[in-house]
Amino acid sequence: MANAITIFRMAASIVLLLCPVFSPAFYVFYIMAAVSDMLDGFVARKTNTASRFGAKLDTTADYMFVAICLIKLLPVLSIPAWLYGWIGIIALIKVVNIISGFAVQKKFVAVHSVMNKVTGALLFQFPLTIRVFPLKYSAIVVCVAATFAAIQEGHLIRTGEIAD
Repeated sequence: MANAITIFRMAASIVLLLCPVFSPAFYVFYIMAAVSDMLDGFVARKTNTASRFGAKLDTTADYMFVAICLIKLLPVLSIPAWLYGWIGIIALIKVVNIISGFAVQKKFVAVHSVMNKVTGALLFQFPLTIRVFPLKYSAIVVCVAATFAAIQEGHLIRTGEIAD
């Protein structure tokens, strides 16, 4: 059941590609995908069906959802250069973390830390609040959380304090 919810998120993400940004349809599929992200892990734990495959499927669905949201949102947002720089630094830290995971643990490591979940929640609200809170302010909050989460993720990977 949990994997079916994750696959639903992947399908809802693909449908987002067809929806005009900030349209009612965009918000419906965006919220459905985000809610399914919260539900799949909960269902897996409650039904004792959590698995390595499910965790990897969830991570793949997360990356897919984020990539599709970026494809839809980046062209319609006026993003200052400093923000691109900060996002680039976060991405670089994440790439180093992926490489470190392979080097230290000899496998792909996905960290589902509390700070990564906080960052995900902040990112989730971003398209819902962009018309109320200017990008330059909300982006600072998201980037501070994402930077801290990425640094913490690297620490957890390199010390072996996590299990994928």
